[in-house]
Amino acid sequence: MKTSIAIGAANSGKSGEFESLANYTVEAEKIGVDSVWSAEAWGQDAVAPLAYLAARTSKIKLGTGIMQVTARAPSMTAMTALTMATLSNNRFILGLGNSGPQVVEGLHGRRFDKPLPRMREAIAIIRQAFRGEKIELHGDHYDLPLPGGQGKSLRLSQPANPDIPIYLATLTPKALELTGEIADGWLGTSFTPEGAEAYLPHLKKGAEKAGRSLSDINISVSVPVSITSNPEPFVHEVKMGLAFQLGAMGSPTTNFYNDGFKRGGFEEDAIAVQKLWVEGKRDEAIARVPDDLVEKTSLIGSTDFVKTRIQSYRDVGVNTLGLRPLGKGAIERLDTLAAAVDLAK
Repeated sequence: MKTSIAIGAANSGKSGEFESLANYTVEAEKIGVDSVWSAEAWGQDAVAPLAYLAARTSKIKLGTGIMQVTARAPSMTAMTALTMATLSNNRFILGLGNSGPQVVEGLHGRRFDKPLPRMREAIAIIRQAFRGEKIELHGDHYDLPLPGGQGKSLRLSQPANPDIPIYLATLTPKALELTGEIADGWLGTSFTPEGAEAYLPHLKKGAEKAGRSLSDINISVSVPVSITSNPEPFVHEVKMGLAFQLGAMGSPTTNFYNDGFKRGGFEEDAIAVQKLWVEGKRDEAIARVPDDLVEKTSLIGSTDFVKTRIQSYRDVGVNTLGLRPLGKGAIERLDTLAAAVDLAK
């Protein structure tokens, strides 16, 4: 099983923060981590940190986790991806996602309606650019070249590079089908091995529609990890993250992460935590996150426990395990990361 790490978050960009993350990535590469993924919510953008890391590393793959589809024109996304592939000696992975209505409509000023047709059209344009073709698509969301004007169908002047992988961060059944149909990988969240049926059959259905199989898609999910005989402090930390995900990652009516956990077997808990969070009862929301959800979404416990849980992800078909080591300082987190990478081999 391959492993990955993540950098950045919604609250990224603090003074001096990035240098420590860069050093962390350099050490992760030495440990044998396969890829690093940069977040893009409403903090730092996903690309600039990876460009810096491309110069500091030589082997680790560099993925955007994710670039928001509505934040850029598809042709600019393609130009950026081709540039990053060149800068990194073809270590770049283009991770894309639709985000949600709060960010799309509140930050980017675009309507969130019909996000899947928009994503399909955007990827069609991006792949045309990757193949070195003239870009032309007349869809519901993108109309290139614009009719009635002076524009003409153009190809990018960068050399073609059709092998840049495209991964999608998706959660709804129809979005998962689209991922299975057109993407090289899936960036999964709200996932547990026990609830894999909420996701993998939809990916498989989409893959088969395109004449592929589920094994053609790199399935990547992320988990917090701590190898410890005293799990309680880390359990509370994970509960805080889960409460935020269930309650704040979306509006009270549209929260794809919450919906994913509902489909994965935690409907009553997801509803209860979200209700408390929306009411401003943050501490109560955190306390309401069940221990069972923490256990099934994390690797926190003894070496034997963590090894067993890693195997459970492997058994359901996860190819890449995103490791988020917990700990008080950089040395402790790196030690935990190294131990978890060894257990995942």
